[in-house]
Amino acid sequence: MPTLTLPDGSTKSLPEGATLLDAAASIGPRLAKDAIAGKLDGKLLDLSHKIEKDAKLEILTTKSPEATEILRHSASHLMAQAITRLFGKAKLWVGPPLNEGRYGFYYDMDLEHRITEDDLRKIEQEMEKIAKEDLKPVRVEMKTEEAIQKMVEADQPYKVELIRGFGVPSVSFYRQGEFLDLCEGPHVPRTGVFGGLKLMAVTGAYLHGDQKQKMLQRVYGCAFFTKKELDAHLKGIEDAEKNDHRRIGTDLDLFFTDPVAPGSPFFLPKGAFLYNALISFMREHYQRLGYQEVITPQVFSSELWKRSGHYDHYRDNMYFCRVGEEEFGMKPMNCPSHALMFRARLRSYRELPLRLADFGRLHRLEASGVLAGLTRVRSLSQDDSHIFCMPDQIEAEIQALLALAFEVYRVFGMELRLELSTRPPKSLGSDEIWAKAEGALRKVLDASGRPYQVKAGEGAFYGPKIDFHAKDALGREWQLATVQLDFNMAERFDLEYVGPDGHRARPVVIHRAILGSLERFLGVLIEHTGGKFPLWLAPEQVRVMTITDKEIPAGEKAAQALRDAGLRVGTDFRGDKINAKIRDASLQRIPCLAILGGREAETGAVSVRDRDRGDLGVLPLQDLAKDLRARIDTRT
Repeated sequence: MPTLTLPDGSTKSLPEGATLLDAAASIGPRLAKDAIAGKLDGKLLDLSHKIEKDAKLEILTTKSPEATEILRHSASHLMAQAITRLFGKAKLWVGPPLNEGRYGFYYDMDLEHRITEDDLRKIEQEMEKIAKEDLKPVRVEMKTEEAIQKMVEADQPYKVELIRGFGVPSVSFYRQGEFLDLCEGPHVPRTGVFGGLKLMAVTGAYLHGDQKQKMLQRVYGCAFFTKKELDAHLKGIEDAEKNDHRRIGTDLDLFFTDPVAPGSPFFLPKGAFLYNALISFMREHYQRLGYQEVITPQVFSSELWKRSGHYDHYRDNMYFCRVGEEEFGMKPMNCPSHALMFRARLRSYRELPLRLADFGRLHRLEASGVLAGLTRVRSLSQDDSHIFCMPDQIEAEIQALLALAFEVYRVFGMELRLELSTRPPKSLGSDEIWAKAEGALRKVLDASGRPYQVKAGEGAFYGPKIDFHAKDALGREWQLATVQLDFNMAERFDLEYVGPDGHRARPVVIHRAILGSLERFLGVLIEHTGGKFPLWLAPEQVRVMTITDKEIPAGEKAAQALRDAGLRVGTDFRGDKINAKIRDASLQRIPCLAILGGREAETGAVSVRDRDRGDLGVLPLQDLAKDLRARIDTRT
């Protein structure tokens, strides 16, 4: 009789052959009703899964973050089933869930019927019909050869390719009514749990993302447990379009892009100020936490990239050129050059941890179809750092990085969610090294008491990582910060330090970025704030304006006094009416307006309109400067 340990530490024993749903029912009828899937020893499983041994159990309900991902993946099957009902057999490729953005899932398929925007509502209606049928997805296990034969008979060549590529003795399918699809699962227990469905777009997508392969049809959609959640999501998309950083970037003269440099934004003076202000903000932390900033080359011989592993694992995303007979690559990452810096001389354990920070420019050859303003670029800079430390320093360093990330994002008003990503299929290093690295990160996360999700197989090719997902003001999540533990770089670059015992040892390397790509972070920040940057960060903090030309001398004097107080000041002494000046400043999202009429000019005061606090009335100039300085210094 298996014994299950529940999240609260209590235990429960169930008879042989009991399922996860039986376990949920034994805990309570309400839990069984709300259950979507379960976890046994951290592994996501269907509610129909039979419990065979003692394990840690967690039942997932509609409120669990993982449940949304399961629903979205199940929705891709639901959509494929609806399409085949409406338009006949389709040759199916893949239909994964999506973790951020306007879409929740998609499915790529080869279908004779050309799906149009007009077809999307028909497919939605068919999906809603299948949902009402309340079908139960049933997992079916097959030996690999049997599965291949079945897919050959069903004329599903892409599934045959997938099965052969898995290289495993058996695979699983899910049957949903008449529909059968290759899938690892888990799935929702029944189609009746879908409460909100919306298909959003249809596009083309090359098989394997390769332009030389066949163009498939990709249909995007979103799915939720309730209609209320769907309506909120669609409202969020509408709000996001209003806050699109590309539109705001144009309106506020922050940046622009040009086809002559695809994926490489041009930062105008205000945008450049924001960019540099973010760097200065991080440098404050660097000084406090003992980081040393370095500058490294842009172009390296391909021999370096071969040694680092990038040539084999990242080559398709790099820029290369030839000088004579030698091939060179522009750096997409700073880590190999930092390894060279560490190796430039023999290090002592007394120098560790060595924290090298680098804002150097990076270049990554992103596909043209995914470039998007600042959030997906080819030319970028990161608040990048590599920490070289001894094994017994890992825990303290990771703890410090967790604290730093939460401190930084608190300033910007963003909540963080953590994910631990483990070894991917293509990776460097031995099983032992990976087990040690993943174990170290798990230990720190568990000790932190902060909740986190495990993303199996989604680590970097050189090591596992902790990803930080920041939630913006529109409720969207963005993967920005990352901390990656690497036991491989020291081996590949033969890095050593002299330990306390006088013997040489390998350091451990921690890759980390807190803001991540500065371009991407700035794009997210623009949308998070709607262009209403906090006072401490705003390129123009105060705008002094006059009601008539008579107040211009007093206005110039007031502007200079505010500049002398350390404020960034703009002026508007045009002959336009004051309401027009106020409207223009409002459109530019200026945090504070200091208005001078005749009385203010005589008394050395200003009438203050604060963007966030409203009309503050007439204040002496020195009081305004003192108030603004206090808010800037405390970043409130």
